[in-house]
Amino acid sequence: NEYFTDMVDIVFAHEGVLDKYMGDMIMAVFGSVLQQPDDPDNAVTVGNKMMVGLRELNARLAARGREPIRIGVGISTGQVVAGNIGSPKRLEYTVIGNRVNIAHRLEDANKFYGTSVLICSQTYARMKEATPVREIDLIRVRGMETPIAIYEAIGHHTEESFPHREVAVEAFAEGLSRYRRREWKDAARCFRDALGANPMDGPSRIYLERCDVFRSAPPAPDWDGVWSVQSTY
Repeated sequence: NEYFTDMVDIVFAHEGVLDKYMGDMIMAVFGSVLQQPDDPDNAVTVGNKMMVGLRELNARLAARGREPIRIGVGISTGQVVAGNIGSPKRLEYTVIGNRVNIAHRLEDANKFYGTSVLICSQTYARMKEATPVREIDLIRVRGMETPIAIYEAIGHHTEESFPHREVAVEAFAEGLSRYRRREWKDAARCFRDALGANPMDGPSRIYLERCDVFRSAPPAPDWDGVWSVQSTY
């Protein structure tokens, strides 16, 4: 309840609507009632501030001898079905559709990449504010055939949580470009540089492992760089 209180306050502070609680998850919606041009920016701001708020909550928990909490945030933008959904005995205003499913998949994908806030390309394309992000991957999620470009929102990080961020992000971006050009050796060098700046960078570690695999067993000539992510639930 303490966690929910902190997180919902952040959602409300940035024009978000609390759609529902799903076990220990929160589903928030932006623009389902009244659309605003800055809905994507507000959603990403909430994702970043949730991580900042989580650090503050974990500090309070640690002072009481409690274990820290870890969360992931997934953000998707697009057309959904919004309205009262259910049976005549119980209706609930909510949103459903592929974009909702993608947000859920991205939340789950944080476990795979070792990230905290993942957003889809549609969200990134509609952002108006200069918020720090980096491209992470081109993925295919369960239940969808069309690949999705995903990005990590990194504005919530501090020097402690993401040391030498500028250096690491620049090396990672160069590595990703070379990886997609099948330059495995040079790409691996870039990812090692990124890990040298931030040894805890999960995406760089994943790509370094992929480069090692592809150097010994290159993908087929029609390889499109898409990675299939399997959900953990």
